[in-house]
Amino acid sequence: MAPELRLFLTSAHRREVRTAVRTDGASTLGHVVESLGIPLTEVGGLLADGRAVPPGHLPAHGEQVTVRAVARPQQVPGPVRFLLDVHLGTLARRLRLLGIDAAYENPDIGDAALAARSAAEQRVLLSRDRGLLRRRELWAGGYVYSHRPAEQLRDVLARFAPPLAPWTRCTACNGTLTAAAKETVQQQLQDGTERSYDVFARCTDCGQVYWRGAHHARLTAIVDEAVALVGGAAPLQSLPAG
Repeated sequence: MAPELRLFLTSAHRREVRTAVRTDGASTLGHVVESLGIPLTEVGGLLADGRAVPPGHLPAHGEQVTVRAVARPQQVPGPVRFLLDVHLGTLARRLRLLGIDAAYENPDIGDAALAARSAAEQRVLLSRDRGLLRRRELWAGGYVYSHRPAEQLRDVLARFAPPLAPWTRCTACNGTLTAAAKETVQQQLQDGTERSYDVFARCTDCGQVYWRGAHHARLTAIVDEAVALVGGAAPLQSLPAG
């Protein structure tokens, strides 16, 4: 078993070099793997006695099974788009800061609805809930290994290598930002902001206004680190933190 997958096992199984599992002759290998606590979203391949087999394979008595982790970067069909559960709000905002399409459900709409949305919109569901990632109707999913937002972001970027377009999405609603003339947003600005800033952007969906505010340096550091990790185009001219 891949070392990175052992964290899903019980503490007793983690200490074993090999895990012995008794099967009933009817359960598929995929079901057996999930019964050990490993979501299939984290499995990159299965080998039975050295030959590649699908999750639907029925394991035979005495077969030696190898469970491989997902290769990185992981390829998904079409553009990389995400759906995050209610516990990953900070990660969702940071992905949007980088211009990544990251839908976020708050309040919690329930596991069934999340999985259904993943399938309907072909979004990779990100979660720390192993049970949610075992839902059959999921289109694709990824377990978020860390509790810390900075580590979560690095992990997701390393795993999926999504193209970046910093400062082009609304961190509040995931909509698209467009440049806005100062006179068109004046009614939404406080006096100090109106006097101190001249460059603005506005979300085409929710109308949120952005500018280079007090958090600009911190957000720029997040963007710069992400661009260095993923590579690709240099950050666009920064807009703000409004």
